[in-house]
Amino acid sequence: MTGETNLQALLATLHPVLRDGEYVCVPWRHGRPLDPEIQAAVREAEGLTVVLPREAADGLGLPYDFVGAWITLQVHSELDAIGLTAAVGKALTDARISCNVLAGLRHDHLLVPVADAPRALEVLHELSAASLNQPKPELVLRNGTPADRDRILALTAEAFAVSPVTGLAVEGEPLEVDMLRRLFDCAEYLPEFSVVAELAGEVVGHVISTRGWAGDYGLLGLGPIGVTPRLQRHGIGTALMKDTIARANAAGEGGIALLGSPEYYARFGFVPAASFGVLPPDESWGEKFQLLPLALWPGGVHGTFRYAAPLAG
Repeated sequence: MTGETNLQALLATLHPVLRDGEYVCVPWRHGRPLDPEIQAAVREAEGLTVVLPREAADGLGLPYDFVGAWITLQVHSELDAIGLTAAVGKALTDARISCNVLAGLRHDHLLVPVADAPRALEVLHELSAASLNQPKPELVLRNGTPADRDRILALTAEAFAVSPVTGLAVEGEPLEVDMLRRLFDCAEYLPEFSVVAELAGEVVGHVISTRGWAGDYGLLGLGPIGVTPRLQRHGIGTALMKDTIARANAAGEGGIALLGSPEYYARFGFVPAASFGVLPPDESWGEKFQLLPLALWPGGVHGTFRYAAPLAG
């Protein structure tokens, strides 16, 4: 059966499918009989490299570094088709997902980091939809409601499953989930500053700001902010931040305080809070405790910042 060579047709019918399991690339000793679990092999000047399921490599005692998910592009592409690998590679690169390509006689296969597999599938579906001139779903930012809370808490658990401080997997429920649960019920809760990001009817992001103070002056204390892992680095966090800032200016707020990466939040205008006389609750936070003075910032504000009760402990 003849495969497709037209790039537009190839992209329109990509139909990416995720194989079960995890896969690794390992060197295969010269002269050793090939194992039936081997899924692919490449002979190089340095020797033979094989791809096989992770559990098979573990059973054979073979070392590996990269652990990948295997995605098959079900479209039947000819080996001399031009542009498919480049288009797929660019889309994944733009999403900051590494990719190793294996070309079979009928299909192309991709090995991507296991953690990036859900996002990679989404990127490939978006690439296919774009080739059909189908519009991308619009990101909707709206007030969160009590009916959203279970979804918001589930999203927060996913977003903070890996600690942003240590980079390690969190055991049990992340602290941010209980923190957010208590913020929803505290006296300092401001419903107009609980903002949900929704994509095609799915809650994919959330940010909350609650009442805080520097001295007697009321400020907003922002956080936590979370985005579903497969859509991180996709502009949703930026959209939530910009929306919060716009809401705060419209409401006549004077400033927003937060604890976070100076490199990230500087893009929104945040600066070390101490430079405006607002000190962090914990002096070890240093320049990570930041302030965005808004249009109605009065100046002359001094004091240690006090968060809402659930964040003050």
